[in-house]
Amino acid sequence: MALFSKQNKEAFLNPLNLDNPILVQVLGICSALAVTSQLKPAIVMGLAVTVITAFSNFIVSCIRNTIPNRIRIIIQLVVVAALVTIVSQVLKAVAYDVSVQLSVYVGLIITNCILMGRLEAFAMSNKPWPSFLDGLGNGLGYALILIVVGAFREFFGRGSLLGIQIIPDGFYQMGYINNGMMTMPAMALILIGCVIWVHRAYFYKEENK
Repeated sequence: MALFSKQNKEAFLNPLNLDNPILVQVLGICSALAVTSQLKPAIVMGLAVTVITAFSNFIVSCIRNTIPNRIRIIIQLVVVAALVTIVSQVLKAVAYDVSVQLSVYVGLIITNCILMGRLEAFAMSNKPWPSFLDGLGNGLGYALILIVVGAFREFFGRGSLLGIQIIPDGFYQMGYINNGMMTMPAMALILIGCVIWVHRAYFYKEENK
């Protein structure tokens, strides 16, 4: 099978849009609500999940024929837990402030439905390279929504992006006030719901043309 065959391209590209884990499968919602109050932790969380999903898919696919069916979930959890531990330690070493912001949510990646879903649905029945692309695509699809919601919430809730003030002081002097609701978890749920609504409305319309 060619490295970039039609099937491999679909495994990578579909999760970015038509089969997005958050917008279509509605997976990983809890972490999406928890880490998107600012853009920086949203980016880091998205990248962490992408790395772990891609490599856990790859590793499990490599050993899938040697895994007894009765203990496959345990093996999958061990692989994911090892990768989560590595990513957590790397974050503490190179971006300690962000790792503190993310708190327990990095460790809780192991419970992310996207990871276990892709391991069971794809990695256990496909070769390593397509499995890696599937994991990479699903991780990036997840990260994309986190980044969009995180940017929106930080901009309107704090007037900044990545901690850099974007809205000029003159606006505040004229009476502009940051929307404090944007920093609340409930607003993340509303925003994600709006994105899901727009996405499904658009593609439902496209399918019926």
